[in-house]
Amino acid sequence: MKAPPLQHFYDLADVSEGGVEVAVRAEASQREALAKWAGVEKVESFGALVDLCKSGPRRFSYAARLTADIVQTCVVTLEPLSARLERDIARTLELAHGRSRPRQEDPPVWTPEDDEEPEKLETSRYDLAGPLLEEFVLAIDPYPRAPGVAFELPVPEDNPPESPFAVLKQLKKRN
Repeated sequence: MKAPPLQHFYDLADVSEGGVEVAVRAEASQREALAKWAGVEKVESFGALVDLCKSGPRRFSYAARLTADIVQTCVVTLEPLSARLERDIARTLELAHGRSRPRQEDPPVWTPEDDEEPEKLETSRYDLAGPLLEEFVLAIDPYPRAPGVAFELPVPEDNPPESPFAVLKQLKKRN
């Protein structure tokens, strides 16, 4: 599996009771790889301030404010279009440390509360950029349009060309 265009590992074991703030920023070469990875023309800036707090012996809260400036192509005019992306991200992380779930005979049934479960981690070394990249690609408009620009269908001609079926019908009448 190919490595993502941006990684920023942090050991959660180093998070104190008071928490820690970690800045994650993409350098020029990383922004270039990020643009290619995300399918945009250019990533002019990409960064976040990540707050990590210890909320239990093996639980941590991850909160971040992602900001990125990108350049995309307008789907109508094909001109470059700048966009600013801002996203608030919150996750709960939990170290597994050999804890296993009890065996179940039947497969578990999904409930909406299951989405609220913490992200299970096998190791305390965590990539802080992972959630940022996920939210970054979700925030990108797949069909960007410049302000005030709308796609307009071509106006039909007054005398549309004769359809091939009409021509065949006329030939059949002659015979």
